[in-house]
Amino acid sequence: MVPLRRAFEAPKYRRTKVAIRVIREFTTRHMKAKEVKIDKEVNLLLWSRGITNPPRRIKLEMERDEDGVVSVRLPPTEESS
Repeated sequence: MVPLRRAFEAPKYRRTKVAIRVIREFTTRHMKAKEVKIDKEVNLLLWSRGITNPPRRIKLEMERDEDGVVSVRLPPTEESS
């Protein structure tokens, strides 16, 4: 879970932009990444409620390759049968 409370300290018209920056900083700090690539689905989830109301926290899956590039994506969802 990545807490995005710092994004809510920003002005309303910048919150989702700041949330993306918070995810990059969180990933860099915890995964010791040189470069962070955020998946399109994560971006769409953050922007789904507009620029003023991103989610408070988000569950993400992070994976580092051998070059030190970390890819951030949503975890796979469990399909109920």
